[in-house]
Amino acid sequence: MSSSTAETPVQQEGFTLSMRDDGIAVITIDIPGESMNVLKAEYMEQANALMDRLEQDKELKGIIYISGKPGSFIAGADIRMLAACETAEEVSALSRGGQEFFNRIERTKVPVVAAVDGVCLGGGLELAMACRGRVATENDKTKLGLPEVQLGLLPGSGGTQRLPRLVGIPAALDMMLTGKQISADRARKMGLVDDVVPASILLDAAVKLVGELSGRRRPKKQKRSLAQRLLEGTPPGRRLIFDRARKTSESKSKGNYPALPRIIDCVEHGAAKGMKRGLEMEARCFGELAMTPEARQLIGIYFATVEMKKDFGTDADVRPRKVRKAAVLGAGLMGAGISYVTTAKANTPVRLKDVSAEGLGRGMKHIDGLISERVKRRSLTPFEGERQLRRVTPALEYTGFNSVDLAIEAVFEDVELKHRMVRDVESNTPSHTVFASNTSSIPIARIAEAAERPENVIGMHYFSPVEKMPLLEVIATDRTSAETIATTVDFGRRQGKTVIVVKDGAGFYVNRILAPYINEACHLLQEGVPIDHIDRTMVQFGFPLGPFALLDEVGLDVSGKVAPILHDAFGERMKPVEAMEAMLKDERYGKKAKKGFYRYDGKKKKGGKEVDQSVYKLLGVEPDNKMNEAEIIDRAVLMMVNEAARCHHEEVIRSLRDGDIGAVFGIGFPPFRGGPFRYMDSRGIGNLVTRLKELESSAGTRFAPAPNLERMAEGGARFHQR
Repeated sequence: MSSSTAETPVQQEGFTLSMRDDGIAVITIDIPGESMNVLKAEYMEQANALMDRLEQDKELKGIIYISGKPGSFIAGADIRMLAACETAEEVSALSRGGQEFFNRIERTKVPVVAAVDGVCLGGGLELAMACRGRVATENDKTKLGLPEVQLGLLPGSGGTQRLPRLVGIPAALDMMLTGKQISADRARKMGLVDDVVPASILLDAAVKLVGELSGRRRPKKQKRSLAQRLLEGTPPGRRLIFDRARKTSESKSKGNYPALPRIIDCVEHGAAKGMKRGLEMEARCFGELAMTPEARQLIGIYFATVEMKKDFGTDADVRPRKVRKAAVLGAGLMGAGISYVTTAKANTPVRLKDVSAEGLGRGMKHIDGLISERVKRRSLTPFEGERQLRRVTPALEYTGFNSVDLAIEAVFEDVELKHRMVRDVESNTPSHTVFASNTSSIPIARIAEAAERPENVIGMHYFSPVEKMPLLEVIATDRTSAETIATTVDFGRRQGKTVIVVKDGAGFYVNRILAPYINEACHLLQEGVPIDHIDRTMVQFGFPLGPFALLDEVGLDVSGKVAPILHDAFGERMKPVEAMEAMLKDERYGKKAKKGFYRYDGKKKKGGKEVDQSVYKLLGVEPDNKMNEAEIIDRAVLMMVNEAARCHHEEVIRSLRDGDIGAVFGIGFPPFRGGPFRYMDSRGIGNLVTRLKELESSAGTRFAPAPNLERMAEGGARFHQR
């Protein structure tokens, strides 16, 4: 067992120093007022003062850094520090401060060990890497990573230099360029941590490692294969690694994320010139990146998502009810996906009901496949996988619904069928049970017409595939109670979703702004602009998929059901293009039908999917329009953001924050552009209105600026004030 402490602990804000009777100092990190430990500049003086004290202790045998917050070692640096900086030099100074402290840890004469339980990210991992040894727990919450790239930054406190030296250049670049987080077990195999133990013996294991490291000045090096030594140990080999990394990152990012090449530059510079020069370049690049528009927008999105976690979607002072058991009606891909995130993310039992045993079988097989894939990747143990699967119980009847707190219907888009679902659920569940519809097109108020308890009826619009898409759109009617809204939002978050609450109406928010964008792409196609030229342009702009690739993925039949509803609600500006009708008549439903805008016969051209040339003949189009990229972007993107402005004016969304986050997480609006409203601000509202009027004159009245945009342009206003 661990030895008892020999001295009274020294308490400073954020840190507690305890001296054990075996000569080992334990520094416990517990930042007050934070649910997770984050590194703040104001604590650096305290941390250095503790090191001053310890360096004077001639009896000192070792130092252990450990967290006082279970499930959180250090989640990274406090991003608010960066947001408060006004110049690149200010940010670089913060970087150098972190580097100097971690260099001090690395130079310490006695062994320093990081005892990691929970998230160890960004500056937390940089601290751990500066230690001579690292022990991590088996806890599922223990994740290690350098996710700075997701904020448009690079690791700024030594990460670009220490990670490659610990795990090798290719593995380090993979972690830093993607921001991926790895498990403790994976970290041990990579050489990032020395041992993985149960949380109950973490301190004991750290003490043991201090003993093993005593007398050893440098960490034990990982064994490298001959191929690894040739690649990383020679200038030609390293050049090959870095050239390949640059090509891959450029291909994926289309040059839209300046942090990627700078990460590669810093690693390469350190490998060639040594750690000191590498750290100098890292601090300079960190400061420069923090001032880029891309980083500012990504940091803004980060703050918005943090803020949303405290918002239950209603201004009323209510708390959500606990959902202890859920039900899903319909075992198709959507229903199975909803059931999966309910058991796997929300850890909640779910009753999956369908009208046929065959349908249930397919649904359960899909869920089993998703769980098995995680077990195969070792992100889940076989025992945990079995437990998750057992939480989903299939049913052909409403047995077991008497204890359901939330029922989510995912049946066909048929009003009468949904009315029957409402009546059946109300007849078989307690009076407090929430009835949620996963409809993508039918107004929730219309579904609630069949309800005896309309205050319990709400929309939960998931996006396909449910297990991958991060957004959940919660739709409230005028009669939905505040408690129902809060309960649904809370449960959506437990399912791992980013949740926005929107007002009921045709298309809700996400589909309403997506439809004119897709429609305009079809207008461009009818004018002879090639399918792949349009898609490539929008991917270069920053969307993950072009509009036609997206249509093929989602299914043209799904889009075809939403389009008439939007046309009825909003008139000519949402009128479907004839091209869509022709595609549907020819049963070109996309990828699932192996027939759409692209070919799905197994043949692929170099660089991606191949356009099905027969589409042009079907539509009577000659693909010869050489329209430039800027014109294509304005035609498609301005239709989307103009509709977003209308949604804000009509209070479809509760805030600009929700409008930006909904577009980024729901349809892949380029994150580095900040969302529709921040994008409009960046272009200037006056310039935007002028351009819309030009397009209205040349392309049609559908480009008429939203009324609130015209008023804002007259007053020189913007949406976001900063």
